[in-house]
Parts: sequence; C-alpha cells; structure tokens
Amino acid sequence: MIKEIKVGIIGLFRGMSFVGNAKHTGMKLVALCDSWEERLHTDEISSDVARYSDYGEFLNHDMDAVILANYFHEHAPFAIKALKKGKHVMSECNSNFTIAEGIELCEAVEDTGLIYMLAENYPYTKVNQELKKLYLSGELGKAVYAEGEYNHPMSEEEYAPYIPSPDHWRAWLPRGYYCTHALAPLMFITDLMPKIVTGFAAGETGGGWAGMVQMEEGAVFRLIGGGMPGHSCFYRIHGTKGAAESVHGPGYFGPEQVRVWHEHWNNPFDSPLERAYVPDFPTDVAMPADAGHGGGDFWVDYHFAQAIRTGTQPFLDVYRGVAMSTVGILLDRSIKSGGMPQEMPDFRDKTAREKFRSDNKPIWP
Repeated sequence: MIKEIKVGIIGLFRGMSFVGNAKHTGMKLVALCDSWEERLHTDEISSDVARYSDYGEFLNHDMDAVILANYFHEHAPFAIKALKKGKHVMSECNSNFTIAEGIELCEAVEDTGLIYMLAENYPYTKVNQELKKLYLSGELGKAVYAEGEYNHPMSEEEYAPYIPSPDHWRAWLPRGYYCTHALAPLMFITDLMPKIVTGFAAGETGGGWAGMVQMEEGAVFRLIGGGMPGHSCFYRIHGTKGAAESVHGPGYFGPEQVRVWHEHWNNPFDSPLERAYVPDFPTDVAMPADAGHGGGDFWVDYHFAQAIRTGTQPFLDVYRGVAMSTVGILLDRSIKSGGMPQEMPDFRDKTAREKFRSDNKPIWP
C-alpha cells in the first residue's frame, strides 16, 4: 500500500486544480490557506478540508507537504517557513524573487533534507517529454543552440481579472522576471545550467522581452516572452547530430507534433532525414484526460509525490528552480543596463554563491 500523502495548499484556485489530480497521485488535500476569506469557504472544495487565513496556523496542521500558489514575489519566504516546520514544499513557477532569497532557500533545503520542487508545468507537455526522451537517446547529440518561446498576449478585458488592484504583482512585474515557461523546458530536455544572461526589451509597450543565455558546455539558449501580439509556445533544440522541435501551428500548443531532422552527412543513427509525429505521454502512469496546461498540471503533482515517497529530489529541484528563477532577475538587470551580460551564480557551489549572499536588490516600482 502506497502511503497517502497529506497536502496543504496556499492559494484557493490551485487547491481546486489539485483535487482533480489527487486520486491519481495518492495525495490528499487536507488544508487550504488563503487571505481571501470570502472565497475561502467555497463549497467547491469538500468541507472536510480545513481552512486557514493565517499561514502560521496553517503550517501547524497535520500534513506532509505544502504547495505554494501565493503571490509571485512571496514564494521563497513561505517555502523556507514550511521547510523549517518539517513540510516538503512544491512552489509554483518562481522559486525566489532575489538572489539572496535563492541562496537562503537552497540552504533551507540542505539543512532540512526535505523535498523541494518547482511546479514548472511546461516541461511536462507530451511534446517536451518526448523531446527529452529524444535528447537522452543521443540521437541529437549535445545541445549547441536552443529556443524557448512563451509569449501570451491577452486583451485588456481578459487580463483585468488577474489584476485586482494597482499594487498586485502582475501590475508591476519587470520584463523577463516570468521567464520559466520559456526556459524550463530547455533545461529539462538538456539538463544544462545557465552561466551568463543578456536581455533586451522588445518594444516600448506590451512587456515583451528577449534574452540570450550562455549555458554549460557552450550551448546558447534564445528566449522570448511577454504579451506581444502573436501567441507563441514552442521549443527547438539544435544538437551536434541533429535537431528537433515542437511543431508550430494553430492553437495554444500547436498540433502537438514533434519534428526531428538530420543532415545527410551527419546521421550516425541512420534515422530518417526528417520526420514528424504525435508522441504519447508515458503509458505506465494513469493520468486524468483533462489535466490542464497540456497535461503538465498532473505531472508536476505526480513527480512531487514520487519524490516524497522515494526520498529523492525531483529533477526540478531547488538548484534548478532557483537558477531558472534567477535568470529572470538577471534578464531584468541586463535590460535596464542596455543589454550588459550578467553573471549567473552557481547555486550548487557553497563557496561560489557566497559573494551573492547579500544580493537583495529591490525591484519594486
């Protein structure tokens, strides 16, 4: 019998999403925390789930893990408090808001030995899981160049409900800070870490941005994001033996096809020179058919549960989570400096990260 994992969630709407995946992952929602008391007692979630408006009281609840879906700039302090209370932590798509916070979060995980996972769901679409499988097979060779695009335009009417007040984080977040949907799939596929970051603003309005990131082993990743007209959510890898990409097309994720191609003079696997196909999700796991974000919402919950059961940190561990979140910080700094390259801390190296310990520069408007 697999132990049922008791989970508490801060953030009402993430709680409603989690309930749909829970029976497939062996986790159970036991507590919910939200400052929106009017909605906290919704009947959309079972009355058996405890409700809290105070985070400290919430952490005293009998549970194994906490999922953080609070405001974008608050994740690291809330994660550290949960770890120190003996709870495993999964944080939505940003681990830290400053570099100093990132170092403190790494140390909290190291000190407690508990599981930490970044709930970045875009690596877990069927196409991106297939691209990782291809990369691990060796068919593409070593990554030389890659592209990650997450550009999500919305009309003012569509976007307005996401900004309930002028001081809400979505109203002032700097360009580039929300970069993980563009970067995370590429790091997931290649397992390369960022070293140097350069960023540029795209246009005077609209929040668009572009970045070039020098990765380990000399690879270069080109990223774009923001709310520019022209929705784009696609990924491409060029390796020493071939290339692969998610196929562009109509809809949020396009036709969900993978395209792979090789040069006739550099095809050591004797593969077809070009092919395109619709991949499957891993077939040894039962997942709900309606899992959101191309299935990614289910897979982050699944891998978090597996990490807790095995005691093994997940792929999207604290070091990768803090690194990709810090790329956003450095994109903003590079943009504001006219494109000057920014040095990336090595968060796995305790000595190397020491010089960044006091890097708590505010970016508030």
